[in-house]
Amino acid sequence: MRILLDTHLLLWALTNDSHLPEQARRLIEDPSNDIYYSVIGAWEVQIKHMLHPDELIVGAEDITAFCNDAGYRVLLLKLNHIFALNNLTRKTDAPTHKDPFDRMLICQASSEGMLFLTHDKRLRHYDDSCIFVV
Repeated sequence: MRILLDTHLLLWALTNDSHLPEQARRLIEDPSNDIYYSVIGAWEVQIKHMLHPDELIVGAEDITAFCNDAGYRVLLLKLNHIFALNNLTRKTDAPTHKDPFDRMLICQASSEGMLFLTHDKRLRHYDDSCIFVV
């Protein structure tokens, strides 16, 4: 299975953080799964690092190196991922969700036939079967 990691799960997996849910850990460590990180996640990390370097001490270059060392594959941004935003919908009664990084990651995973692994319960409100909340 090809799995795209949400940025927070990516960070938890790379640092062996205790916040990483056991179900996510099993999927990530399963050798039959191909684990991906997105350039969108690297971009998100860089922005958050620049805004709060005391809270997020690593930047995009660090994350990319750690992902490569861990054997994770990079998913580049393609035009069809951007175009997929036109079809991304949420349930009508869903709470507000304004994170553009999450929306792009969902579109990438959906466009590529991947499972999008996240811990963000707000993402359950998107109408896309690629989203798997652990």
